[in-house]
Amino acid sequence: MAAPADAFRNSAEVEAAFRNAPPEVIAEIMDGELHLQPRPGTPHGLATSALGEELGPPFKRGRGGPGGWVILDEPELHLGPGPDKLVPDLAGWRRERMPEVPDAPAILLAPDWICEVLSPSTIGIDRGRKRRIYAREGVAFLWLVDPAAQTLEAYRLVDGRWTEVATFEGNARVWAEPFDAIELDLETLWAR
Repeated sequence: MAAPADAFRNSAEVEAAFRNAPPEVIAEIMDGELHLQPRPGTPHGLATSALGEELGPPFKRGRGGPGGWVILDEPELHLGPGPDKLVPDLAGWRRERMPEVPDAPAILLAPDWICEVLSPSTIGIDRGRKRRIYAREGVAFLWLVDPAAQTLEAYRLVDGRWTEVATFEGNARVWAEPFDAIELDLETLWAR
């Protein structure tokens, strides 16, 4: 939910409200507006955790896959003018672009891949403003995972626009770029 338009008169007030947001919410700034969202529910958390567990060994550690990635849960990203301050569910950088994770509260380098796990309170922002910001910043791949619908939508950025590569459903076993070096069992994302 966005803070009321008249709640903050300038960027300093928005920044102060961002820094002072209570820990039970996720605070983000998009287009100069503060957005406060409740922490995700259990299905969201299960899908995010399972996906990180599936991708970590082959891509982060190189066990059973090519390695070469830094994959982080809920990193705080400061991107573009303003800057926009976003917290995707998962984000990944190719090691050649980010050889070491910065020892800083936020990362300024746009990821190569982002995954947003959709929930009723965030679906509009994830499909709208955040997708637009990710495209503007040149994020090459975007996954939208919907635990309720049991879908994974995979997108690739082509000439500054999102192109849907595939939508996978249910308990399918899939190869989804940029992690198509391994088979991903979607059932693990929905298991409780």
